[in-house]
Amino acid sequence: MQAEQEDRFHEFVRARWSRLVRTAYLLTGDVHHAEDLTQTALAKAYRSWRRISRSDSPEAYVRRMLVTCNSDRFRKRRVTEALTAAPPDRAGLDEGAGQVEERGSLLAGLAQLPPRQRAVVVLRYWEDLSEAEVAEVLGCSTGTVKSQASKGLAKLRTYPGLSAGRTPTGGRGQAEQGERGDSGERDRRARGLRVRGADA
Repeated sequence: MQAEQEDRFHEFVRARWSRLVRTAYLLTGDVHHAEDLTQTALAKAYRSWRRISRSDSPEAYVRRMLVTCNSDRFRKRRVTEALTAAPPDRAGLDEGAGQVEERGSLLAGLAQLPPRQRAVVVLRYWEDLSEAEVAEVLGCSTGTVKSQASKGLAKLRTYPGLSAGRTPTGGRGQAEQGERGDSGERDRRARGLRVRGADA
């Protein structure tokens, strides 16, 4: 790799590391697994960086590698997960005990989802990707994304400690009220989970 390309790669890593690790954490449920997964994806990206850097969105490309590496991890062996209430590399915020407890419930609820459903929920509502973008990352149809998102959210709503019916305060979910029907309500609730449970 030429020096200029290598500098750009290191700049990308410095700028995106924390975000990629947070996404990996939601996918794996473990800080150490998340860091290992991110390093694995970035190592693969490094080998193809000249091509990746020319794409419209290098971050989207690396995110796809992250999801693929995580799927490979599950295929190779059963992974035991132990979620904690706080994602890694979080900025400190003054939060009430209720918010911390609900965030812990959200992360524990994510751990109960099958890998595919969890990936859809994380990409759709944490990364805020469109259904088409999630479908592209996962290599499936938008119909599959809709189905998996619906099933995943339904399971999360039944998990103890998660307030299924609460409309989120703040975030994009509130701004989108009234724009869509039932799917809009589903999206608002899910984005509320993202705002309350992960975006801290």
